[in-house]
Amino acid sequence: MPKRIPEDTKQRAVRLVLDHLDEYPNVTAACQSVAGRLGFGAESLRRWVRQAQIDGGQRQGVTTVEAEEVRRLRKENRELREANAILKDAAVFFAGELDPRRH
Repeated sequence: MPKRIPEDTKQRAVRLVLDHLDEYPNVTAACQSVAGRLGFGAESLRRWVRQAQIDGGQRQGVTTVEAEEVRRLRKENRELREANAILKDAAVFFAGELDPRRH
């Protein structure tokens, strides 16, 4: 199971990469160097840096806020579909119970 890295540690690592990016040929090299010193995966750090750049408007992509909104709306949509299905089943059940031909 992967270890959980605290958010403040992630942010410090991302800041470190972004502050020293000009010292490396590319983001991947910077992430490999910093991640090696801090003791976690270079690919994880590269993804965090990329997301920070997207959130900061330096790179195109879906921001963290937008992604969270999509997740929230999908969850709400799923819950509403489930509630709708329950209400439809209940309506069919009660319509059958009230049908005078069944008695």
